[in-house]
Amino acid sequence: MGPQHIVQMIRHTLETALSMGAPLLIVATVVSLLINVGQVLTSLQDQTVSTVPRLFAVAAALLLLMPWMTRRMETFTVQLLSDFRPFAR
Repeated sequence: MGPQHIVQMIRHTLETALSMGAPLLIVATVVSLLINVGQVLTSLQDQTVSTVPRLFAVAAALLLLMPWMTRRMETFTVQLLSDFRPFAR
């Protein structure tokens, strides 16, 4: 297995991880920004007000994206483990 194959495998792994994590991070960021603007406008600085809605939003996004994430992970795993010739050298 040459260095190019290792770099390609690491690149593909990082791309998959970023594409799977980005939607959840975007949802958490947007919800946090909206809640923070609301807190600034109302001067309500309670931690529960900012944490609970963010957790619900991320959980809802996770439930909606779970089938896509599962298929993406299955595809990645099958592609990674389908060809053992580079590892046998």
